[in-house]
Amino acid sequence: MPAQISTTPNDPVKQFSVFAENRVGRLFDFTRLLKDNNVHVMAITVLDTTDSAIVRVIVDDPSKARELMINNDFPYTETDVLAVELSDQSDLHGVLAALFEAEINVHYVYSFIKRPEGRGALAINAEDGDVAAQSLSTRGFRVLTQRDISR
Repeated sequence: MPAQISTTPNDPVKQFSVFAENRVGRLFDFTRLLKDNNVHVMAITVLDTTDSAIVRVIVDDPSKARELMINNDFPYTETDVLAVELSDQSDLHGVLAALFEAEINVHYVYSFIKRPEGRGALAINAEDGDVAAQSLSTRGFRVLTQRDISR
C-alpha cells in the first residue's frame, strides 16, 4: 500500500456525467473537443442506453471542461467522486475490503487511464464519500484530490 496519505475535502475530484445522443461519432466529438482545447481525460467510462449514452469522465482541468461543455451543447451533471491510488492490481481487494468493513455501499467504480505520476487509480462513487475516504486513509490508501490528477 502507498505510504503517502492525502485527504483534502476542499479539493475533491470532479466527475462529469455527460449526456450524449447515441449516434456514431458523438463520443469522438466530445473527446476531440477536450483534446483540441488541451483538456486531458484522466478517467472515462460510458453507460449505454437505447437512445443516449452517459459518459462519465474525470479531466485534469474541470473549469475548462465545464466551459467547453456549456458552449458546445454537451449537457452534463457534476459530482464529487473518490479517487484512490493503487500501487498495483492487488490493492483492489484492499480498497474494497476497507469500504466493506466501513459498511459503505459502492454505486460504481472505474479506473483511470493514466495519472501524471504513472500510478493506477480508481474512481469510486460511494454512498458516503467522507466516511469512505476516512476508511481508505485509515487503511493506508492515498485518497487523491483534484490537484493530484491535474497536470
